[in-house]
Amino acid sequence: MKRLWQAAINSWNGLVAVTQSEEAFRQEVIVLVIGVPLAFFLTADVGERFALIGVIVFIMIVELLNTAIEKLCDRVTRDDDPVIKRVKDMGLAAGAVWLWILIEKLWS
Repeated sequence: MKRLWQAAINSWNGLVAVTQSEEAFRQEVIVLVIGVPLAFFLTADVGERFALIGVIVFIMIVELLNTAIEKLCDRVTRDDDPVIKRVKDMGLAAGAVWLWILIEKLWS
């Protein structure tokens, strides 16, 4: 139980640290706050709601991973590496799900 409690504390500390240091993560928190009610407004379908909210949460998780990779890379080298940037940016393509649902609902 002690190990689980320590893991929860470490996770909380990590979320606080990323919120304080990463503007992108703070913006994604705002998107989540707006996106959850918007998902309920856009569709009555539970699966689509789940997809819309899930994509935002997924993007936030990817941002956390991107930040971890970025911090680790900064410890290894301060040089800009286009390969590292490309790997980090791949996860953000998930926003296409939002575009798909928005287009379907607004222009159909």
